[in-house]
Formats: sequence, C-alpha cells, structure tokens
Amino acid sequence: MSLIQYFIPQDKKFFPLFDQAALNLQEAGKTMCQLVTSTDADQRKQHIREIERLEHRGDEITHEIFKELSRNFITPFDREDIHRLVSSIDDILDYIHGSSKRIDLYKVKEFSSDMVKLSELLQTQTEELRRVIYELKNKKNMRNISESLVLINSIENHADDIFDNAVARLFETETNAVEIIKTKEILSALETATDMCEDAANVIDSIIVKMA
Repeated sequence: MSLIQYFIPQDKKFFPLFDQAALNLQEAGKTMCQLVTSTDADQRKQHIREIERLEHRGDEITHEIFKELSRNFITPFDREDIHRLVSSIDDILDYIHGSSKRIDLYKVKEFSSDMVKLSELLQTQTEELRRVIYELKNKKNMRNISESLVLINSIENHADDIFDNAVARLFETETNAVEIIKTKEILSALETATDMCEDAANVIDSIIVKMA
C-alpha cells in the first residue's frame, strides 16, 4: 500500500454500491440465459419481467453512485473512471434488456443455438465482472483480476465469431425476410452486450494500471 493510500480513509460508500451494481448485472446475465433456454411460455414472461426490473434497479444504483460522486471529494479512484465504469455497466444492462424486449415484442418462442450460446457467454462475462469488481476493494488478488479481464476479452472475440457465422447461416437458410430481421436484431443486441462487457473490462484494466 502506498503512503497516500494509507492516509486515505477506507471507502464505505462507493464499493458497496459497485458491488450492488455488479451483482445486479450478474443476475440480469443469468436471467437472460434462463430466458432463452426456457420452454415454458409463462416462465419466459417471468424472466422478461425480471430483466426489466433488474434494468430499472440498475438505473437506480447508477443514479445513487452519480449522486455520491457529487457529494464526496475523496473517491476510491478517479472520478472519471468511476463514471466510465458505472456507465459501462449500465450499457450492458440496457442491451440485455433490449434483447429480452425484442424477444417479447417479436413473440419469439424458439431460440437458436446461437442465441443460447451468446447468452451463455454473456452470463459468464457478467459473472467475471462481478468477481473483478468485488476484488477491486482489497487490491490483493491482482492476478485473479487480470485473468478474469483476459477471459472477458477472449469471450467477446468468441461472441463476434458466433454472431458472424450465425448471421451468415441466417441469410443462407432463412427465406422469410421478417424472420431474418427479427433474429438478426436479437443476435445483434446480445453480441453488443458482450462488446459492452469488454468495454467495462477495459475500464477496470485502466483503473488497475493507475492503482499500481
């Protein structure tokens, strides 16, 4: 611990809120995966409502963190980095919500293996982000943090490949233009969510470099 870090009071406001935001995000990733693997219409409706609730909860946590930024002079790391991290988490939630909303609006009842795979990858990313954000407060497990960040970035690259191949197959095998549009929009929202996870990981990587 540096001399400056020693004299800065331990944060009791921001990290609990970061943990809440990360846990909320992890729940959204988990629920998204449950949505695309469920075969029961009522369960799917419940998952869609739950994702909407989690998205609203995420907005509330984001607002609370921004409020604390305006109130507090001392922050656990750069104010700009806090803003970027919280905004990136909010972006992920928005795209998860956007995916479930499209599924609801388009009345999708069957999900392709590509949608399921993208959702599984997204769930893993949100789990890793939650783990990394939780570890940030003690700064002791930097190796674990770095490994998780590498995994998040690797998953995003894998998601890109899945998306590209899925769209190629869609244009090759599907003759209904409406179905092509529906499916591509959902795949695109899921893939963009994985991109946003990578953005969040990059923000955390930047924070770690500054903390070193």
